[in-house]
Amino acid sequence: MMMLNRFHVLAMATGAIFAAMPVAGADAVRINQIQVIGTHNSYHAGFASSARKVMMKEAAQRFAAIDYSHPSLTRQLDDGVRQVEIDVYSDAKGGLYLDPVIDHMIAVNGLPADPPTAAPGVWEKPGFKVMHIQGFDQRSTCQPFVACLEELRAWSKAHPRHSPLFVLLETKEEPLKVKIPTVTPERFTPAVFDALDGEIGSVFPRDETIVPDDVRGPHDTLDAAVRDGGWPTIDAARGKVVFLLDQRKVESVYTDGHPSLRGRVAFTNATPGEADAAFTECNECDKAKIDDLVTRGYLVRARTDDPAQGQGLRNDGSRSDVVLASGAQLISTDYPAGEPSAAGYAVGFPNGAHVRCNVFNAPKSCRSGSLEH
Repeated sequence: MMMLNRFHVLAMATGAIFAAMPVAGADAVRINQIQVIGTHNSYHAGFASSARKVMMKEAAQRFAAIDYSHPSLTRQLDDGVRQVEIDVYSDAKGGLYLDPVIDHMIAVNGLPADPPTAAPGVWEKPGFKVMHIQGFDQRSTCQPFVACLEELRAWSKAHPRHSPLFVLLETKEEPLKVKIPTVTPERFTPAVFDALDGEIGSVFPRDETIVPDDVRGPHDTLDAAVRDGGWPTIDAARGKVVFLLDQRKVESVYTDGHPSLRGRVAFTNATPGEADAAFTECNECDKAKIDDLVTRGYLVRARTDDPAQGQGLRNDGSRSDVVLASGAQLISTDYPAGEPSAAGYAVGFPNGAHVRCNVFNAPKSCRSGSLEH
């Protein structure tokens, strides 16, 4: 059976359940009791013509896994996405990523230069940059990072009653294991994270974000706070943004000098049970594991598909069915309802809802239609 048919059947069944429920005010539903659709590498603009030809020639198998693109962040939010993912690279002095190796490979192959990957002067200026793979895959729908933040804030201000937006940040710092030399990224130290927090704060005023200090309240740790219902309600979170860090390996770096994330802007992809634990990723977990984490009060991000695994190309909804039936609040896909794959694979909620009551832990009186308006 085709994915779209399966999707519509699920929509009808789940929609009927929610329609039968009495309406609960959004002031009774907390943000860990909802579910939203997110996109993976939301900024990814794909490859221009000449770069595409070079990649297909030099690394066809690897290229197949990264040959995708998304529309602008604005378009995704308009289409109902409420969680985006942005890869960030530190560029403290500016110019580190100005001369990508793919441009030289294009020239060596006698191909015409592709259009610029950013406006004049952007790569030269200090500040965090947005890209997938340094030297090879640097084309983003927004550049630099501050421009992505400004686009998100503009949409937020234009839709002041939106449910909270979740912005997942993947900090990229690893050198590439390739034969052709390319730039080694700067490491993310506590000081670099201070700068990252600073860039976020330069665009989003404090009262437009939900930060760890808001959730911790009187508790000693975030872990204790979320176990005690510390997440704000939907009504309290309207028009606000929640920043999250993607990689577990930077947890101790970001918390250095900030126990339980005191004074920090983002929530870590935390080790469950640690003092900073409020958000955690369980991308490949089964339903039981996800639900256990949700029961403990955590926000959980899980993935329904992966370009390297090809669910979208095969129109294989087996993984998405697991995640959609779980309590994961942040459901990440490369194919939201507004961007189905060529095979018809897409991930979304019944009746085109942008946010829905969590099928695992929402109050029984919750109705999805009351969560965003």
